[in-house]
Amino acid sequence: MRSSLVVVAVATVVLLGCATNPATGRRQLDLIGEGLEIDIGRAADPGITASMGVIEDATIREYISDLGLRLAATSERPELPWSFTVLDDPLVNAFALPGGFVYVTRGILAHFASEAELAGVLGHEIGHVTARHGVSRISRIILQQVTLEVAKEAWRGVRQYGELLDASLGLVNLDYSRDEETQSDELGVRYMTRDGYDPRALEGVFRMLASVSGTDGSRLPEWQLTHPYPENREMHIRDVIASLPAEQTAPNVERDRDTYLERLEGLTYGLNPRDGYFRDDVFLHPTLGFQFTVPADWTGENRRTTFVAIGPGDDGLVTVQAMEEVTDATQAMKDFLGQPGVVGGSVRQVEQHGLQGVRAPFVALESGEQSRGEVLCLEHERRIFRVVGVSTSGGWLARRRAVLATLESLAPLTDPAVLAAEPWRLEIVTVPESMTLQTFHERFDSPASAEETARINRVALDELLPAGARLKRVVGRPVP
Repeated sequence: MRSSLVVVAVATVVLLGCATNPATGRRQLDLIGEGLEIDIGRAADPGITASMGVIEDATIREYISDLGLRLAATSERPELPWSFTVLDDPLVNAFALPGGFVYVTRGILAHFASEAELAGVLGHEIGHVTARHGVSRISRIILQQVTLEVAKEAWRGVRQYGELLDASLGLVNLDYSRDEETQSDELGVRYMTRDGYDPRALEGVFRMLASVSGTDGSRLPEWQLTHPYPENREMHIRDVIASLPAEQTAPNVERDRDTYLERLEGLTYGLNPRDGYFRDDVFLHPTLGFQFTVPADWTGENRRTTFVAIGPGDDGLVTVQAMEEVTDATQAMKDFLGQPGVVGGSVRQVEQHGLQGVRAPFVALESGEQSRGEVLCLEHERRIFRVVGVSTSGGWLARRRAVLATLESLAPLTDPAVLAAEPWRLEIVTVPESMTLQTFHERFDSPASAEETARINRVALDELLPAGARLKRVVGRPVP
């Protein structure tokens, strides 16, 4: 009887929440209206742009936005509040949020060979939105939670298997995600050809993605990935293109490559040292003007205005955060110790490497688990730098010395060379005479390796380049 009630409850949700998608023509699970879909994307957008940053070049921002809006206007959902943002991130990446919020990184822009390739990727991300893949995923999560909660109440003893059930649902979502990626590739072809781009440019995109991700035995098996392998996506898209009318793949349809390259002139390339970088075990941040030392066996992750270091076995954590909204160290300390579940010890005034601040031990209780740590708030250049070191109660004695050493190493950055560090940038060079890519790299000196120069230009090192060819070159000084 209880099993029947579960089936009825789930079936009712599914029937009421299914709709035909205008982009795909397929029935899909849809428990979220368009208004809420837009609100979800709009609410998440500020966090993404704050954590990853947006490039300063207004010309490129406008260029990407104009192209994206033009493609979106040809889609089945032109009325959405579409936005296209270029993130200040060196990784090769692009993604979309529900409601029409699309992002590309400067890293992927540097690897495109033409505007047609860019249009194909923007079309792919638009496809995720028009097909409502994000909405379907959220709807599945809602349905799964409903199913689990009903099941856990219906069958005695099922609670002990709840975690196992939750984990297995992740594999189901992984399968759907790969199907969705393939579907978005197909929709990307639709939108780019509607605006006059040659869809064969996507083949170059997939080859580029394969070169960036690697095709050797070290990569994960395809079944563990949300995206199919790039080479398999290329094979599939060739079949899709073969079914198109001949006029949509005419050689003159692809937009001018040189025009796209010109837009890349001056684009920041690779990791930007202004956002912080390591020199041995010392983390240096030229823009914020501080440095500190991380234990050699700890793993560090830079998140622009927050740095995180994780100890061996994930037992031990140090965060360094630049807080601009608070300018008083004592207030910053009160805010931290005033959080639910945090009990602070004695707060004392400190002077550290010429900086004034406060410091205190604390105990934190969350989900029944207790942690111990120490917090330091220092005033530096009209900001508060809050350093928090923490470990489990059982691991605190083993991690305490490393944590406190990191806290006490925070100091102003004074090295003029580091303070003046600048990022590498792209320069577009016209080859003056016929030469190989290897010769080009040697003649036009670059801080990037010859292999990297070959990869961003899609040219083999021994390939002969004709006079007049235009290539990307990375320029800049080595990071001090």
